[in-house]
Amino acid sequence: MFIGDATFWQVFLNTLSIGIWTLIFTFPLPIIFALLLNEVKNRIFKKFIQTASYLPYFLSIVIIAGMILDFTSSNGFINNAIHFFGGTRILFMQDPKWFQPIYVISQVWQTLGWGSILYLAALTNIDDTLYEAAKMDGANRWQQMLHVTFPGILPTIITMLVLNVGSVLGVGFEKVLLLQNPLVYSTGDVVSTYLYRVGILSSNFSYATAISIFEAIIGLVLVLGSNRISAKITKTSLW
Repeated sequence: MFIGDATFWQVFLNTLSIGIWTLIFTFPLPIIFALLLNEVKNRIFKKFIQTASYLPYFLSIVIIAGMILDFTSSNGFINNAIHFFGGTRILFMQDPKWFQPIYVISQVWQTLGWGSILYLAALTNIDDTLYEAAKMDGANRWQQMLHVTFPGILPTIITMLVLNVGSVLGVGFEKVLLLQNPLVYSTGDVVSTYLYRVGILSSNFSYATAISIFEAIIGLVLVLGSNRISAKITKTSLW
């Protein structure tokens, strides 16, 4: 059983670590981006920023992984910049400590714009009369955002938070598989790639199924738990 497999638990902790760091950065940043974008009054500039921020989401994972490997290679842009300023070149993709930060940064870049769409849509549903009333009461831009804008999109934020917490173990298989190598398995091997190697390639299907069920149960518990906590604290929940 995988319960007694030390390698599995290392992989599980890697997955949890990547998932939590991804959640910490990829969840609030699209909200902040949407709030900032909502303050832009120049429509042409706003559309340009939106389009530029959406594009990375539609790029193939293969292309994104290739860009990451190229930028972080020993002769890539990042190392050339480090060398130019007198630093020592870093073998990013051969050093386990760099795998998770690089993955999380790439996820932020890839999902920032796309993740803001729901919040921008929620912002358009806020009644303009609420802003007018706030202005008449002497509220500045920050106070309007705090007392009108944020409460207006809070249900959307709660919904997305619950769903994101539930998928914290769903670290992307394709990108991890394309970026990882045996040198970074200690921090870069996740449940999905471990299942692929041990369960699929080794034809150990019962083992792979057991781990998949375990992962699904953890995800369900996280969704139910986060929804219950949200209902108690904010009085807003999925059900």
